[in-house]
Amino acid sequence: MGTAVFVIDRVVTAPGAGERFVAAYLDGYAPGARARGMALDSLLVSPPMWRDDDGNTVTAIWRLDGVGGWWDMTRAGRGDPALRGWWDGVAPLIVERSRSMAASAPDVDGLCEV
Repeated sequence: MGTAVFVIDRVVTAPGAGERFVAAYLDGYAPGARARGMALDSLLVSPPMWRDDDGNTVTAIWRLDGVGGWWDMTRAGRGDPALRGWWDGVAPLIVERSRSMAASAPDVDGLCEV
């Protein structure tokens, strides 16, 4: 197993849509993510309560098997119309979303030697 690379998805949900988005994410997005080599490390909801009058920030942290795992995941997802369709389908539940990549600080030097 290579050095872990993490994919961090942050989604700000529409008011009252946090719980519905999390259910849709786990039921509709997560199985395909696992098939692309991603392992769900944690799924965080902030604030830690469902809000009817405001949104929640949902942070999903996925673990990949190194740089090779990241490239495999990227190639598998880029041309997948089902993945694009899933995001289009949940768009009414989302105010904004972002994705970033990270690694543990002690692993960064090794990841730079590609």
